Amino acid sequence: MTSEHYFSSTPGSELKTRTIHARLGGRDVELTTANGVFSPERIDVGTQVLLSSVPAPPPGGNLLDLGCGWGPVALTLALESPHATVWAVDVNERALDLVRANAEKLSIPNIKAATPENVPDDVTFTTIWSNPPIRVGKHELHGMLEKWLPRLDSDCDAWLVVQRNLGSDSLHRWLQATFPDDFSFVRAATNKGYRVLRARRR
Repeated sequence: MTSEHYFSSTPGSELKTRTIHARLGGRDVELTTANGVFSPERIDVGTQVLLSSVPAPPPGGNLLDLGCGWGPVALTLALESPHATVWAVDVNERALDLVRANAEKLSIPNIKAATPENVPDDVTFTTIWSNPPIRVGKHELHGMLEKWLPRLDSDCDAWLVVQRNLGSDSLHRWLQATFPDDFSFVRAATNKGYRVLRARRR
């Protein structure tokens, strides 16, 4: 059992790719995943719940998949909003390489896969979709949300999926207590042990 985590910036294990089949953005697609990233065998349940619970993304602007992994959320955003720019953000370089490879395989030109520090500070987002890496710990998770949620445009929504027994309700309370009054947070859906939280910026 390796001690390597999917949130390592540069996984040290030898790259072993695999091909999986999935349905994204209404299309049956063939995708490449690999070891050293989150859920390489399939689209994980939390991401499935997120994708089945959110409304259609905005047709334009900058869209953010925060903690993108190998890319199922970013690829869905890009397929559903071909005129938008989709930022797929992760600290894991192997994951970002997989996002780029999958975007190329599916002929998707509107994804920018980047580490957090390579997203320009002046970029703001018309939506944020995220299955955030809860297991990085509260401090890291809170810091991530405090960095990115304020970059949500006015009158726009962010959507977070969190497993109920990994602290979704306590995270909801923290969000309500931490962010200013122009943000509101509601539980938008509950399914398969996951909560989908909607953050709206007025």
